[in-house]
Amino acid sequence: MTLTPEQIMAANKSNLETLVGLTTKAFAGVEQLIELNLAAAKSAMSDTKDGTHAVLSVKDAQELLALQSSMFQPLAEKAVTYNRHLYDIASTTGGEFTQVIEAEMAKSQKMFQDMFDNMAKNAPAGSESAVTAFKTAVSAGNTALESVQKAVKQATEMTQANVKTMSQQAMNAAKPASKKR
Repeated sequence: MTLTPEQIMAANKSNLETLVGLTTKAFAGVEQLIELNLAAAKSAMSDTKDGTHAVLSVKDAQELLALQSSMFQPLAEKAVTYNRHLYDIASTTGGEFTQVIEAEMAKSQKMFQDMFDNMAKNAPAGSESAVTAFKTAVSAGNTALESVQKAVKQATEMTQANVKTMSQQAMNAAKPASKKR
């Protein structure tokens, strides 16, 4: 099977569009990360200012301990929230990349299958067993690839559930810790 110049141009155009799309998604993720970090920096500066004013107005050690205790939980909550947002940005961007890659893989598999079917139709007489063996191998490879993709999706879903659980546990642990002080 010989590729025509039009087919090569179409493939190059498709690859360029995919690359531009992935680059756009990557920049969107970086932009979200920058916005998150700017918001966190502004919040930290404001908290530092407020905390400094509060510490400077403390009259005795008991009041200082109470102030320190009251500052712990909001700080822990902000850390957990920041990490949750960071994870959401990373998983959303990664999910978008995964969708594009899966679509491209499906397109490539279909093109390969079409090319193979065309070659099988035009195979010389007596090569049926080789064609059948190759079809079986391709089918087994596709099945293995689908299994790996399913396993990756399950692992991703489990990781997301674990991150949510750990975030909630961290928040719950921060509440009693701040009350003990």
